[in-house]
Amino acid sequence: MRVCGVEFKGNDAVISILEDNKGLFNILDVRVARVAVENAEDAEAMQKFQFSFKKLMQDYQVDKVIIRARPMRGKFAGAAVGFKLEAAVQLCTDLDVELIQPTEIKALSKRNPLPIDFKETGLKVFQEAAFTVAYLYLMQNS
Repeated sequence: MRVCGVEFKGNDAVISILEDNKGLFNILDVRVARVAVENAEDAEAMQKFQFSFKKLMQDYQVDKVIIRARPMRGKFAGAAVGFKLEAAVQLCTDLDVELIQPTEIKALSKRNPLPIDFKETGLKVFQEAAFTVAYLYLMQNS
């Protein structure tokens, strides 16, 4: 099973794709670490973002997209652009998309700590949250 973890930061969807191969996890080397939208107020730019994201998932044969959810209100609330990007991904046809709440991430992290230091993964620092949600989803469902 291939899973893509997603975290939204600004105008970017930061991604990390993991594959579960009989209990062994492989981190796929992906051509881009983030998919960006140029202008979130432009419908054509949003459609381009949605197409690019969906095409990337098809190219890497991703089975499930896991989005790190953000609160709508409060101190850690997400920005409006992030919610637009989240909706664009959720509305992609033929993609199985699921949100994972921060409280669930925290609980799963306690039960399934990362077996290696994140620095050893070879991923960029900004991909850590996307990697973590993908890893925790695979651990929960393996």
